[in-house]
Amino acid sequence: MGTTSHTTETGLQVRRVVISGYYGFRNSGDEAVLKSILFALEEEGRQQGLRIEPVVLSIDPAWTTGMYGVEAVHRMRLGEVVRAIRSSDGLISGGGSLLQDATSAKTIPYYTGILKLAQLLGKPTFAYAQGIGPVNRRWMDRLIRGVMRRSAYVSVRDTESAALLGRIGVPRDRIDVVPDPVMALPLPAAQPPAGGPGAGAALPLIGVSLRHWRKDGADLALFAAALGALNRSRAVRLRFLPFHTPSDAEASRWVMERLGDLGGSTAEIAEPGEDPQQMLLEVSRCDALLGMRLHALIYAANQSVPMLGLSYDPKIDQFLNRIGLTPIGTTEALDPQAFVTAMGELLDNPEQWRSRHQAAISQLKQEARRPAKQIAAYLR
Repeated sequence: MGTTSHTTETGLQVRRVVISGYYGFRNSGDEAVLKSILFALEEEGRQQGLRIEPVVLSIDPAWTTGMYGVEAVHRMRLGEVVRAIRSSDGLISGGGSLLQDATSAKTIPYYTGILKLAQLLGKPTFAYAQGIGPVNRRWMDRLIRGVMRRSAYVSVRDTESAALLGRIGVPRDRIDVVPDPVMALPLPAAQPPAGGPGAGAALPLIGVSLRHWRKDGADLALFAAALGALNRSRAVRLRFLPFHTPSDAEASRWVMERLGDLGGSTAEIAEPGEDPQQMLLEVSRCDALLGMRLHALIYAANQSVPMLGLSYDPKIDQFLNRIGLTPIGTTEALDPQAFVTAMGELLDNPEQWRSRHQAAISQLKQEARRPAKQIAAYLR
């Protein structure tokens, strides 16, 4: 079927697949998506007698190759992209929030353009756990509809994304609703010893993932007030987790400067480096997590860490809803006392939280590899 099909010495058929997404930008969430997809394709491919050789479209191909040990080409150099797709057996688009126009009017035309290019070159295309929307410019509907209807397999990460695709004309029975791929990301094989700067063994460790959102900073001021109230109610160790550097680290420092008197508490910023699995390890060590970044919440669910979510985008509410949760606050409102009470319950009764949500979490982890399984079956 493809141009690269051959068989390895171990009897595995080789399939070369181009992967398109927001890669090489050092965003921990998107890099975690890529790493999860690579893991899943390797494992599911092997189970079906394939060795899937990925080629990643990246803004920084050398960095991507160094980080994951895979071939990468520059996502903005059309000649390189065309050559990669032409010599492949198919193209995967995903995951993450690629098809939305909230961050830029260029995002949807770029990612649908890559899909359309692969289809024009006669390659099967696959949407891998995409988050669709918001789409505020109606003329973009036809771009999305055109490439999705021509794709061999379409999966989205929530029912709202499926509903949006349905409304713009993609047949609902062709859309597979699956969890975010990061739900299946494993911890690194060799775990470094626990503990870090300012480690206080007696203090409960709370991971905090914040980002800039409101231009006036009023949301971060709300969160600082709530964390300050928590510090006054009990001694804790706040460990800020920057998922997108340097902006998240700047937001974290801004909040830390406004916490007021820490009392018996401590506050610090983690430096897990650029490997997503190291950030997953950071989250796994937390007793609880306050998360604004979607992938901070997904990491916490992956490791069954009790969490409270802060909503700035419908994708936060959608993910929390899948494990039976609602946000503790938003960028517009967060009651400090309600936050202190809720966090206290998580710290005092973590097993109660786990028993209530473990079934939903286990199901998501189990289903997260389904796109890789379907894609491998098609390529075989």
